[in-house]
Amino acid sequence: MENLITAIQMKEADYYTIPHQAITSIDLMERAAVSFVNAFTEKFADTPRRVVVICGQGNNGGDGLAIARLLKARGYHNLNVFLTQFSENSSADYQINLKRLEGLISPEDARNLVLSANDLVIDAVLGAGLNRALSGEYEKLAQLINQSGAYVVAVDVPTGFKSEGALEPVYNGVSADYCITFERPKINFFFPESLPALKKFEVVPIGLDEPYLQSVVTPWKLTTETAVGKMLKPRSAFSHKGSYGHALVVAGNTETMGAALLCTNACLHAGAGLVTACIPQSGLTALNVALPEAMFLDREAIKDIDLHKFQAVAIGPGLGTGKAQVEILEQLSGKNVKLVIDADGINIIANQKELLQVLPPQSIITPHMKEFDRLFGSHNNWWDRVATASLQSQKLQLVIVLKNQYTFICVPSGDIFINSTGNPAMAQGGMGDVLTGMITSFLAQGYSTAEAAILAVFLHGKTGDDLARNRAVVGASDLSKEIPQTLKKLLRNVVVV
Repeated sequence: MENLITAIQMKEADYYTIPHQAITSIDLMERAAVSFVNAFTEKFADTPRRVVVICGQGNNGGDGLAIARLLKARGYHNLNVFLTQFSENSSADYQINLKRLEGLISPEDARNLVLSANDLVIDAVLGAGLNRALSGEYEKLAQLINQSGAYVVAVDVPTGFKSEGALEPVYNGVSADYCITFERPKINFFFPESLPALKKFEVVPIGLDEPYLQSVVTPWKLTTETAVGKMLKPRSAFSHKGSYGHALVVAGNTETMGAALLCTNACLHAGAGLVTACIPQSGLTALNVALPEAMFLDREAIKDIDLHKFQAVAIGPGLGTGKAQVEILEQLSGKNVKLVIDADGINIIANQKELLQVLPPQSIITPHMKEFDRLFGSHNNWWDRVATASLQSQKLQLVIVLKNQYTFICVPSGDIFINSTGNPAMAQGGMGDVLTGMITSFLAQGYSTAEAAILAVFLHGKTGDDLARNRAVVGASDLSKEIPQTLKKLLRNVVVV
């Protein structure tokens, strides 16, 4: 996993790197500028647009000046540089790069900047570390840039964007079409409220000391493909279906059998050795036709079943919230079983919150935003919502999978894992049922609750990303079928010891 760190911690990483690599701060700034320009020229090679670099007077502006010089050297001649000059103060590295850049700086102040929709703007006004909304000349400049219709590429962060902490309900900073950020994505890039500030971002390395970055104390972790690959366990010789666990899926109702089938199907495709679907008798024919690999347990028989034969139990997709369903969840809550609770299982708990206190430790709940707020109260922003999720995870000893485009996985240790996969093409009914089945499958196979959640969420999104390369919409059934292919790709790099 990659540590995600605050703006202050990133500055401390700069301070650590400079003496330990025996380089100067201006050379580190040059590294950042080179990395930015490499990414920029790859995306905007031979652009006919005028490139307008707008520089503040701090280190972000120093980056912008160095970027302009490097772009000129690479043949970008339709290039203009504007300085904000809103303050009498400027950073030392800004002044050095100002002296290095000759003949490109416009004599006009950025206040008088004239932009058009055909321009390509590089926003290097204010960088990370801002902790309040823009005001005065900076707010006016942001409005001027936004109203121009120009395509905007931000350096590290869009001007006016806060790297961490609750975002303002109304954003008044620069709206960037693209952001090239340094070394690590900013924590707030993963929150839905970031959308007015940036549409897409790319992370480029600048050579900060990686062991130091990984040693920083932070609860924020970014799930990476490398980490997931190391977590996966290849199937070994002489293993059999009993080696990969037995999962129970308690799901479906008379008119919602599809949810049960999707969940069961995903549980099978993610690798559980045995899967039993506990569904109403009316769904048996559909189960036998759609999923002959799955076994059947009549819903009425669950009261008498020995639950210890199952290594993991999922409950909720399409279940219903009637008295009988409530009794089943109460029964499961009183047993020492590994529970994954989704959909109607969450709705039952929202109506009977005392059940939260009796869930088996290390149970996993998988709410989307509205379900989460029904469980734990309304929230005005996602930062506070995730903070509540982390607090409740630690308090209740639950793993909370808070679903969104970037899903947050809060574990009892206090760590918050942000998933890096997934896309809007997956926004269709049934995706949550598939995810629940995948989590349950990994639990049954012997992974820890945190590992099962992390693996399933990553693979769920990764499979959707692979499918989205060739289609605009990804369906839940199609995604489920492709899970083994995604697993195979990730396992290719795993060395069997």
